[in-house]
Amino acid sequence: MKITIVTVGKIKEKYLKDAIEEYSKRMSKYCKLEIVEVADEKTPDNASQTLENVIRSKEAERILKYVKEDSYVITLEIKGKQLSSEELAEKINKLGVQGVSHITFIIGGSIGLGEEVLQKSDFALSFSKMTFPHQLMRVILLEQVYRSYRIINGEPYHK
Repeated sequence: MKITIVTVGKIKEKYLKDAIEEYSKRMSKYCKLEIVEVADEKTPDNASQTLENVIRSKEAERILKYVKEDSYVITLEIKGKQLSSEELAEKINKLGVQGVSHITFIIGGSIGLGEEVLQKSDFALSFSKMTFPHQLMRVILLEQVYRSYRIINGEPYHK
């Protein structure tokens, strides 16, 4: 299985880079992982809805360049479906059994995903009703995908 994570913005904090590197290394045993960072747009404070739509659209254009036609697209959205770790593992496993060989997870920027990306989504996933920084979300997503593979393979994982 190939897992691609397309994310808006760069990671600046060393501790987050270290965590991403660690989970990437652990996941190499289970899948081929690719992390793609696309540039984010600067969003001024008190930006109008129109300006926010323009920004999301520009970021969407960059994101969609990395979404392959044969990939199953999972967008991270606050209004998406919340799954337990076991349910996410089951979803990933079921996709593999159904012949899906490439899953693309998409993490938007600070103001969310553009409509163009949302239309490409096969599944909207939410980790919480809370908002997390998109840099931290990358670590959380990697940990949960890694945990999913541990569950799928019947290996021990921290509950």
